Amino acid sequence: MARWIAAPAGSTVSPNDDGIEGFVVLGLRFQRIDKTTWFGECLELGTATNARTLNRTHDELVELVILHLNALEEAGERERFFSARNIVFHSPGQHLATVNMEVPVANDDVFFHPQTVPLARVA
Repeated sequence: MARWIAAPAGSTVSPNDDGIEGFVVLGLRFQRIDKTTWFGECLELGTATNARTLNRTHDELVELVILHLNALEEAGERERFFSARNIVFHSPGQHLATVNMEVPVANDDVFFHPQTVPLARVA
């Protein structure tokens, strides 16, 4: 059975790089809680965090998503989890120009972001 790891946050890999066997696209939602706090959540995983700035919240959330994906893989649960949550594993040759996300009507303090997460085969 192939094992996969999510690429580290901030890495420069893309789904077409050597060692990258595919990728997933996950929906991230960010909401301003008050003047000094942002809340971020991965809609498919339920992973969440908060921080003082939108950029910091995004970066922390992506790091947590990677940890969550890797923990699912280590537990042998990623395939079942992906199936249950309708998370599609895309092969590296696929080029997605757009994604469809169901989001509520605009709110000035809520932002949605589709995040690509490359997955690499474990040696």
